[in-house]
Amino acid sequence: MTHSLIGLALGELVERALPAASDPARGRTRRRALLLTGLLASNFPDLDLVLTPLLPAPLGYLIHHRGHTHTLLYALPQVLLLLALTWLLWPAARRLLQEDRRARHAVVATALLGMVLHLSFDALNVYGVHPFHPFDSRWLYGDLVFIVEPVFWTALGFALALLSRRTGLRWLGLGFFAGMPVLFTWMGFLQWGSLAGLGAVALLVAGVNLKLGARAGLVAALLACVGFVGIQAVGGQLARAEIRSALDKAAPGSRVLDIALSSFPANPLCWSFATVSDQPAAGSYGVRVGVLSLAPGLSPVWACPERFGGVPDSASEAAGRPVLRDAGGRGAEAAARAEPAATAALAWKFSETGSLQDFRALQRTNCHFDAWLRFARVPSLAGGNATDIRFGAPDQPNFSTLPYAARAADPCPSPLAAWGYPRGDLLGWKRQGAR
Repeated sequence: MTHSLIGLALGELVERALPAASDPARGRTRRRALLLTGLLASNFPDLDLVLTPLLPAPLGYLIHHRGHTHTLLYALPQVLLLLALTWLLWPAARRLLQEDRRARHAVVATALLGMVLHLSFDALNVYGVHPFHPFDSRWLYGDLVFIVEPVFWTALGFALALLSRRTGLRWLGLGFFAGMPVLFTWMGFLQWGSLAGLGAVALLVAGVNLKLGARAGLVAALLACVGFVGIQAVGGQLARAEIRSALDKAAPGSRVLDIALSSFPANPLCWSFATVSDQPAAGSYGVRVGVLSLAPGLSPVWACPERFGGVPDSASEAAGRPVLRDAGGRGAEAAARAEPAATAALAWKFSETGSLQDFRALQRTNCHFDAWLRFARVPSLAGGNATDIRFGAPDQPNFSTLPYAARAADPCPSPLAAWGYPRGDLLGWKRQGAR
């Protein structure tokens, strides 16, 4: 949804930046070509999903999605493929590109920008990208916005719906993008404050459109998206400082290696996080999961929506004291001995410690686990399974869960991409992938 809306907005903006076509029929073809090019270019990198059968699940998805097609170098052949398909399959667009140099340049620029915008928006969340491969194969993480962010849907959706020349389609689009946040709030995915914020974004975009015109409405929508990312960047820095301070108390003497952040949707105040730390002298490492509120007086941590990673224990919610679960799921009685009590600002949800020696030995002896480590950022090991707990609790398997013990005797997975190892630090390497 997000990539499609961005691509359509890009195509529309490029069209409105060009001089009006002298021939109405050619003008319609040019606009359709730019909209379709923006739409397809903003989605093309996700064609790597067809490569996931190359490896057994979950490795096919983890290794090959956001893979080679999500790099700047391999964006170039994708642009060529998109332009070639347009040329071969759309005679009217082919004639336009042959005869109109300005339209030709606009379509090529839209294709290139669409690819770059796809990588840029993917880089904003906790999942990560490695856009500079093969020159630098490290994963890069923005940790700024939720992976399915309704602010982008609302801003861009309203701007594009208002551009529709068909009244019925316009109202259908406006109703859809207005109704989704209401539905998500009713289902418990959004706070009421988030719904109010999305309503303000929609009114801003609609007001600018009605007052200053369609192009100004599109620009306002894009500025709203950029402004939200800026707010998230400030919030992320504040959140990291709070989490580091809490981790110093939870695990004194440990070295913080990584803090994976993900904001709640349309909510700059609530953040879920996972930390990775080690204690080399003790030969151990630890991973922890928690939830943070940047404004506990306005929205305490247990008010963050439970449906999106908030504190789930209803008894502790009623008491205003969230419960921490340790690796064995034993709850607060076992975990409170090792961790401080939760506060209105921060709640620890899960903790796990492991041996660095055992972790490194497993990587050397189990090629499936070694392949998995090309993706995993916050590894949790339990019962012969490995799970990246960025995406869910260890006792609730998610798309990243690998049964490494059950596959120990299976042939090694191939082909593997040469991505950096996010947890090369736990393996004793100086940086991602550096042995």
